[in-house]
Amino acid sequence: MKYICSICGWEYDEAQGYPEGSIPAGTLWDNVADTFTCPLCGVGKDMFSESE
Repeated sequence: MKYICSICGWEYDEAQGYPEGSIPAGTLWDNVADTFTCPLCGVGKDMFSESE
């Protein structure tokens, strides 16, 4: 599943993770820390929504 930032469009892909942010590939969105912020615009995890 992929999740997209509603502000800037940055996408988190569970299959790829976010290695630059110490989130390994395969990490489910639910397991990403609630303190996660978008690496591009800085908004919180609550500003992301599911993407196809």
